[in-house]
Amino acid sequence: MIRVEIDSIRVSLMSQDRVVVLRDHETERYLPIWIGPFEAEAIRVELQGVEVTRPLTHDLLKSVIKALGGELEHIFVNDLRNDTFFARLLVKANGRELEIDSRPSDAIALAVRMKVPIYVAEAVMDKAAIRPEAEVSDQSSTAPEREASSESEGEDLGVFKDFLENLDLDDLDDK
Repeated sequence: MIRVEIDSIRVSLMSQDRVVVLRDHETERYLPIWIGPFEAEAIRVELQGVEVTRPLTHDLLKSVIKALGGELEHIFVNDLRNDTFFARLLVKANGRELEIDSRPSDAIALAVRMKVPIYVAEAVMDKAAIRPEAEVSDQSSTAPEREASSESEGEDLGVFKDFLENLDLDDLDDK
């Protein structure tokens, strides 16, 4: 099991989906997991310490676990099958350890509320984790490459410059 922390929650520009990014600090690997907007909001609310007037679903689950004398030990993203992540809640109650199936988004929302560790199976990290590539800066390119890049950008903007220069703005006063 690899301990991870929430690095960020990202918004897809193409859909209503969100991505929670988990980070393994030891190996600098990141695990992106697609989640729904409501689960993302539930995680964000807790991480940012936002006060809500009524308990959210994950607050209710936290209260139920505590009321039944249970304690959430940790959550565990334990599997990845057919592009779907699976998670487990490890709850101790009445001298027993219970493993409860969960969606990772719900498990993460509960983990941040109950301030427990988040773990990911090594096999899941091996299948789906990413390592960020080193950023390529303009300074790493040679002077001729930068000049060629600037020239091509100038050519692209030239069409717009021509358009703006040829606008007849005198007609705007008539309207």
